[in-house]
Amino acid sequence: MRPKKHETTGSGDLFRAQLDQIINMRHELVQLAGKIDWDFIDGEIAPLYSDSGRPGIATRFVIGLFLLKHIYGLSDEGACERWVYDPYFQHFTGEEFFQHEFPHERSDLSHWRKRLGNKLELLLAESLRVAHESGALRTKDLARVTVDTTVQPKNITFPTDAKLLHAAIKGLTRLARKHGVRLRQSYLRIAKRAAMMAGRYAHAKQFNRHRRQLRVLRTRLGRLIRDIRRKIAGYADLEAAFVWPLARADQIRSQQQRQRGWKLYSFHAPEVECIGKGKASAPYEFGVKASVVTTNARAPGGQFVLHARALPGNPYDGHTLGAVIEATERLTGRAIERAYVDKGYRGHHTPNPRRVFMSGQKRGVFGRIKRELRRRSAIEAVIGHMKAEGHLGRCYLKGRAGDAANVILSAVGYNLRLVLAWLRTILRVVLLALFQTFAIRLVARFNQFERI
Repeated sequence: MRPKKHETTGSGDLFRAQLDQIINMRHELVQLAGKIDWDFIDGEIAPLYSDSGRPGIATRFVIGLFLLKHIYGLSDEGACERWVYDPYFQHFTGEEFFQHEFPHERSDLSHWRKRLGNKLELLLAESLRVAHESGALRTKDLARVTVDTTVQPKNITFPTDAKLLHAAIKGLTRLARKHGVRLRQSYLRIAKRAAMMAGRYAHAKQFNRHRRQLRVLRTRLGRLIRDIRRKIAGYADLEAAFVWPLARADQIRSQQQRQRGWKLYSFHAPEVECIGKGKASAPYEFGVKASVVTTNARAPGGQFVLHARALPGNPYDGHTLGAVIEATERLTGRAIERAYVDKGYRGHHTPNPRRVFMSGQKRGVFGRIKRELRRRSAIEAVIGHMKAEGHLGRCYLKGRAGDAANVILSAVGYNLRLVLAWLRTILRVVLLALFQTFAIRLVARFNQFERI
């Protein structure tokens, strides 16, 4: 059922502390909460609910918690824990009185992320609207953009053969125990020792012994797969439960290190892709490619992210540029006059290719365009902040839907951090102006008394 609309009593309570009496109402989080259009967000989310059933959690509470989590780079558990003792967090999520315990379950955040899906883009649009309303972002800043791609790593370890084989054995054993399938032998103790010794032999460059341990792991995994298939034969519900885990285990057992084509890099996260970056520190990264669009010029409040999207399948950068520019124009409501990209976008197909300028390009680059092209590399710092201060540096959410949600929410958190810094600066300037006015009046009054 549609969540209840947030309402306040407007009256005091003898036994509870009112938040507006214990916090600074000029704090940047309080100002940001006042600028966000919670009614608009609630109206956009309403169609996701049915007209019957138990009422959902208030939209402002969950959306506010999402925003706070990605502004401060917290986990779901960390955001819920901090909410209990931070009155500014409670005010931001719409509470009127100070609460001493978290009123909902942590898992509600996961359920809401799945429910929102594509609607998460409206949070990015709202962050840009708030930045524009507060003066941190101008309309003319949306006309010239910089586009780049990066890798959002998944929360997996480096996928060596021994680790993958050991993970497949553990995963199948765990699933068999869950469904009550009695195995002939689990091989957990043998697999653990074989995986450990394989790592040691590889480190010591004793590769014959290393390959011998890999054969032990492959043999035991094959026995486990065949044993499970024998035990579940004829049981439709068990066959349906084991179809994908067994397919993944078969793939891990059969794939070779240097084979061409699709490979599996994680047993629990099959959507992970291997993306070669050519960096000395990380030649390969395991996750999903993500596209980021920022303003080319630095707006008064900073360089804002105008669009962010996960690109599963590791597509060529140039093939994604047209769709990304179109989505950015739809999100911001402003036509893009010029786009600046790196050499990875060579051979792109966009509706107006002459308005796309590539790093190192000489033809048609002069004057203002040359200065703007020189600022193309400023997007690297934005991506770095999104990874270091947000959650773009490591995705802990499940599946491709989790990858897409994490990219968008990381961009929202980055934009709102810039807005908070802008509001903090404005407050400092206003207080300084008031102090100077008070000092001038005090000096004038003192001079007046001296003349008397």
